[in-house]
Amino acid sequence: MKKTFIALLLTLAVSLTGCGASSAKEEEPPDTQPPAEEVTAPPGHKATEGEENALKTALNYLSFTSFSPNGLVEQLKYEGYTQDEAVYAVNQCGADWNEQALKSAENYLSVSAFSYRSLTEQLIYEGFVPVQANYGVENCGADWNEQAAIKAQSYLDISAFSREQLIEQLKYEGFTTDQAEYGVVAVGY
Repeated sequence: MKKTFIALLLTLAVSLTGCGASSAKEEEPPDTQPPAEEVTAPPGHKATEGEENALKTALNYLSFTSFSPNGLVEQLKYEGYTQDEAVYAVNQCGADWNEQALKSAENYLSVSAFSYRSLTEQLIYEGFVPVQANYGVENCGADWNEQAAIKAQSYLDISAFSREQLIEQLKYEGFTTDQAEYGVVAVGY
């Protein structure tokens, strides 16, 4: 969904500036590749036109949304850049990947409730390495008890649960026993 949403945003941004629009493609499942290898340009290397364009596209994406290094490489490849062009752009864009993980964590928490564990797993799924994902989760300012209460209410909004079932579901989602019990009490059990 992120690729499709981002492609839509980029298409809108490009069409508003009169630069043309990219064609829509089917969404592909995210790769679970190891981190992108760093491509270092030899001394005196002059960037190719493709590398320069990939870098401009990467900077444009980073101006309105967050990415992991691998996620940005995959997005650039989705846009038609080669692996080498995409890796060059990611290595040259100057992004602080810890800060990108933090922004991603904050974005996720703005739309749904997560446990510490499930948010960390989500960031890793998005392509952040564990140290980046941990940074994002550690620094996002989430109140994990409150997250458990929000998640408990979201479950109750769609189905009936006994107190014990709801606690077990929250624990399954990665909340600690104390957080799960707090969430259940907060929603009236």
